[in-house]
Amino acid sequence: MVNKQVWAGAFALAAVGASFTARAQDITVGEINSYSALPSFTEPYRKGWQLALDEVNASGGVLGKKLAIVSRDDGGKPGDAVTAANELISNDHAVLLFGTFFSNIGLAVSDFAKQKKVFFLGAEPLTDAFTGSQGNHYTFRLRPSNYMQAAMLAEEAAKLPAKRWATVAPNYEYGQSAVTVFKQLLSAKRPDIQWVGEQWPTQGKIDAGAVTQALAADNAEAILNVEFGPDLVKFVREGNTRGLFKGKSVVSFLTGEPEYLDPLKDEAPEGWIVTGYPWYGIHTPEHDAFLKAYQAKYNESPRLGSVVGYSSVKSIAAFLAKAGSTDTEKLVSAAEGLGVTTPLGPITFRKIDHQSTLGAFVGKTAVVDGKPVMVDFVYRDGAKYLPSDAEVERLRPKD
Repeated sequence: MVNKQVWAGAFALAAVGASFTARAQDITVGEINSYSALPSFTEPYRKGWQLALDEVNASGGVLGKKLAIVSRDDGGKPGDAVTAANELISNDHAVLLFGTFFSNIGLAVSDFAKQKKVFFLGAEPLTDAFTGSQGNHYTFRLRPSNYMQAAMLAEEAAKLPAKRWATVAPNYEYGQSAVTVFKQLLSAKRPDIQWVGEQWPTQGKIDAGAVTQALAADNAEAILNVEFGPDLVKFVREGNTRGLFKGKSVVSFLTGEPEYLDPLKDEAPEGWIVTGYPWYGIHTPEHDAFLKAYQAKYNESPRLGSVVGYSSVKSIAAFLAKAGSTDTEKLVSAAEGLGVTTPLGPITFRKIDHQSTLGAFVGKTAVVDGKPVMVDFVYRDGAKYLPSDAEVERLRPKD
């Protein structure tokens, strides 16, 4: 089911006619995400963009008008996302699109943006194809890509003594991309490594017992994990029960994000090398201001989704202000090379591939006072982990 909500400033209007009211007075932006399919990430994400929207409009809006966001739920289905994108542009007269979570959905909306010549800011899709082999003139990305996060993790993984590695990842675009690039980058640093097994459970339907048994049979010394959400909980629980992780090193995409770490509770594994968001240990002016505002508005702590949603809308406001217009080509020109301040510090959307330099925290998992946390973490600036210009030019289609 596709739900539509129109958010403008601090209030919401939920009716088809509401989008017309917003359109007549405001600059309308279309937003699409998998709210019903993955609420653990998308609900904090929505709260983040609502907070940013409030702040933008409280400070005068953009181009002398209020900013309005018309939001749609794609239900985790690429076809529904493209339908929503078309309706947002055709019916709601959105001047640009942003959002999406799953990589296959992000690619579908990116292709729509290319065909319809619509500006699209991908908030979350991580596959390297998004700004690489399937990148296009109209599509930008906020989150650090699989390549960037894999490069951060491979830097740490290369220090481990382990030589026999196995992998487990969801069998769709994101998981396939993450495994491919991590293997490539780690093998380049450690030619002595052997890849002894791969497990590809269906996303959202992991048979954790069978996966754990297969990984144990591989007799690996280290495991790369790309599972997240409810699948991660099942995998960790079964792995703990069967002793899979004892004596093994584990490197894991995303597991340090509160959305995925918190549900593990005191079952959280100790010592996994992860990317994540230790909001409780970040002390910078930008993050302090964001944390204070977020907790004041929602009376809860942020998740990484909160940062992504917030930073997406702040970026969009910056694009519009720099362009001085809602014209698509002017927005593209304005966004290329533009710097934006986020809760994690300043970022730039680089011109060559439209990838932002937003980074990630790399650290280890631990359980402290019965709660799962990240420890020994360091922020890795995304600008230092981007693919080279030569690699981008080799992979990315010419506009």
